[in-house]
Amino acid sequence: MTKRKPALVSEILIEEFMKPMELTQAALAAAMGVQRKHVNELCNDHRNVTAATALILSRVFGTSPDFWLNVQRRSELWEAMHDPKEQAASSAQNR
Repeated sequence: MTKRKPALVSEILIEEFMKPMELTQAALAAAMGVQRKHVNELCNDHRNVTAATALILSRVFGTSPDFWLNVQRRSELWEAMHDPKEQAASSAQNR
């Protein structure tokens, strides 16, 4: 793992997909068949990508479900590895 924090789902979704396609949250929600609140929570890091959401995003954007799940997984793993409790436990183990 790199020391650099990986891109969040929200960053990828907004910067790589929504902005280039000029999609609003409302338009994406309609394309996904979900409430706008669902998209808003994804865009604001208040909702994680589940397998079901990954399937929907893959259909809308022509990606694989694994793409979205891997973005989520990398972010969660980085957060866990950089949690102060984890770093303290890792330091104690290396003594």
